[in-house]
Amino acid sequence: MKFKAEIDIMPLKALLDPQGKAVTSSLKNLDLSEIEEVRIGKHISLIVDSSNKDEATLKVEQACKKILANHLMESYEYTLEEVEA
Repeated sequence: MKFKAEIDIMPLKALLDPQGKAVTSSLKNLDLSEIEEVRIGKHISLIVDSSNKDEATLKVEQACKKILANHLMESYEYTLEEVEA
């Protein structure tokens, strides 16, 4: 079975987001001051080949914890759905 994971990784809310601050500032310069508190993160899509959804979930969790997200600075969430082979 194949599963598609859509993973969103964001800086922790307690941490400064310099990219988000720069974009917020640029938006104000473009007369878009109504847009505030921009936060910039990463979006990752991947396919997991696994025998069942629980095993696929475990593999995605391991990938997020071991390489995709820095748990000291980032949080993550994801969706997982079965796809046709």
